[in-house]
Amino acid sequence: MKKIKIGSVGLGRLGYEHASNIATKIPQCELKAICDVDAARVAQVAEEFDVEFRYTDFEEMCKNPELDAIVIVSPSSLHPEQIRIALENGKHVFSEKPLGTDVAQCRLAEKAVESYPDQVFMLGFMRRFDPSYLDAKARIDRGEIGRVIMVRSYTVDPIATIESTLKFAKWSGGQFLDMCVHDIDLVRWFTKSEPKNVWGIGGCFEFEQYREWNDGDNVAVMMQNEDEAMSFLYAGRAAAHGSHVETEIIGTRGSLRIANTPAKNLLEVLDTHGVRRECYTDFLTRWHEAYINEISEFCNCILENRKPEVTVYDGTAVSRIAYRCKESFETGKMLDMEGA
Repeated sequence: MKKIKIGSVGLGRLGYEHASNIATKIPQCELKAICDVDAARVAQVAEEFDVEFRYTDFEEMCKNPELDAIVIVSPSSLHPEQIRIALENGKHVFSEKPLGTDVAQCRLAEKAVESYPDQVFMLGFMRRFDPSYLDAKARIDRGEIGRVIMVRSYTVDPIATIESTLKFAKWSGGQFLDMCVHDIDLVRWFTKSEPKNVWGIGGCFEFEQYREWNDGDNVAVMMQNEDEAMSFLYAGRAAAHGSHVETEIIGTRGSLRIANTPAKNLLEVLDTHGVRRECYTDFLTRWHEAYINEISEFCNCILENRKPEVTVYDGTAVSRIAYRCKESFETGKMLDMEGA
């Protein structure tokens, strides 16, 4: 079987996860090249996974004729330009979210993708590839819970990772763009409808530093879609118990709950502290299988000459909604999407 030869850029926590998965977990592809501004990190990871080509210059990597595809896991602000460069050099592209750090950047990415219709582009909304979320989506589409009334989704990072989170906060785009994009994408995916009104609220309950960036450490948003479906989304930075992601979809004839208690497995621990179930320690362990599945789907799309379900336009739509939520948070007003 032909293997897709991939060059991957970015070797932070998620970048390393993707590099490891490409090198060891996905039979349809081969990690042929890696790139990062930190040459020592490139050398370290290249030795670990026996990667042939090593770069600190992204464009140079994209010019390598032996590569079929590029996986982008670099800082968010670099995504649109790197998408363009990779496509111009004839490569298929997988990019992590967000598509861009503002809507104008997203539009530039759209134009780049539109200019190369024969190449595969896919955006990393990994929850769509998690088995539990796929099961929920299939049940909704079969009409098992009737018409969707409400989507309730929580995304809370563990306080144990706050030091690295704070280092990134200034460039993250804020809670609504950095964290709520996945929840917003789920609302659109489950309901097949776009939001028409948003109301963002929140504050700095634990980490005052977020005020410097007109942001909060815990935020929430209420949305109502064009089809009247409602959603409540909550994002936080300080879960004491671990990585906490849960979703509930309430319908006219039933409800679906995913990770209502966000336990990493079915084990119960009985000891001097009582009875408990342990949580995932971070987002990488929670979404490990989904990260593998999404890159596998990207490779299959290339091999089968078809386009992914997740498109560049999904990235723009979610970013547009997230920024409107941020604007609502900053102004204290409920806003419609017409002015976004």
